[in-house]
Amino acid sequence: MTDHAVSTTARQVLLVVVFAVQLVLMLPSLVAHPHGPAAWIAYCLLTAVLGIVAGHVAAGTPTPPLLAVVPLAASVLVTTALPAGASLDDPDWGFGLVGWYLLLVLVERPKALVVALAVHICLSVAWFAHAGNGDVGTAGVVILSGTSFQVGVLVITRVLHRDARLAAEAAAEHDAARTREELARQREQDLKAGFEGQLGALLPLLADLADEQVSVADPTTRLRCSVAAVQLRRLFAENDDVPDPLLHELTACVDVAERRGVVVSLAVSGTATPVPTGVRRELVAPMAQALAVAHGRAKVSLLRTADEVRVAVVADAPETLPAPGRPVAVTVETSVHGGLVRSEARWRTA
Repeated sequence: MTDHAVSTTARQVLLVVVFAVQLVLMLPSLVAHPHGPAAWIAYCLLTAVLGIVAGHVAAGTPTPPLLAVVPLAASVLVTTALPAGASLDDPDWGFGLVGWYLLLVLVERPKALVVALAVHICLSVAWFAHAGNGDVGTAGVVILSGTSFQVGVLVITRVLHRDARLAAEAAAEHDAARTREELARQREQDLKAGFEGQLGALLPLLADLADEQVSVADPTTRLRCSVAAVQLRRLFAENDDVPDPLLHELTACVDVAERRGVVVSLAVSGTATPVPTGVRRELVAPMAQALAVAHGRAKVSLLRTADEVRVAVVADAPETLPAPGRPVAVTVETSVHGGLVRSEARWRTA
């Protein structure tokens, strides 16, 4: 049960209780003892409050806390209109009923309720002391029995509110844990699929090497191994948790090329821009292919602006490069001039 459901249920139950107390217990006392017009006015005011609260409960809206002024005003009217010596005795029908009305109006605001009940009790005790001819024992029993029930209901309601909040927090934490678990599982599947895709390209090479169909002394075989090494290194870098993933992946590819003896210069311009994983793959792929087959020197540049991200490479490489796949989100341009291969990938952020 949610916190809102607890509040709604509490007000519905209190409506029934207040209606029963007013009609069954208090109306006979009002009729049986002599009271002035002020007592009847107070009774009508309380009945009006009951109708207003019932309307708010039916509409599912909170009761205005200022409505508590009406029961307090009714308390003044009832108390001052009592017959002589009747304060906090059987004819004092309003003492307990006003307390229930304050609980009905302020059940969701415990601090305000305690203050309002204290004002109501102090007024009744002051008028009892002013009259000076009532039974102290009876008055004490009336005060204790009336307020203990009302305070008990308030305490039970607050406990239910607390339990509802704890249950809601536990449910939210459980949902968050399930979400984290599902995201981790999806990430693991994506990572596994990525590795499987890369291994799918490597398996023929590994099979040929194992069956001695190809030799590492063959330049073509070394070229295939170089391409596979750059692709795998980029894949490993893709899953690292770093502030600038795109630059991190570029640096990983450059590192592989440098280990093969290629002299690579890397130029970076602009601030880090969030780039989706799939777009990063397409941006890095042409550069990774060029570095994989480069020999001698290569120059890599990364340019980031508010509207565009560019990754370009110029390298000493064969004229024929392994196809990196057809890009979807980026634009790739590749040209060959005098033994130099220039490749540029562009992604518009807007």
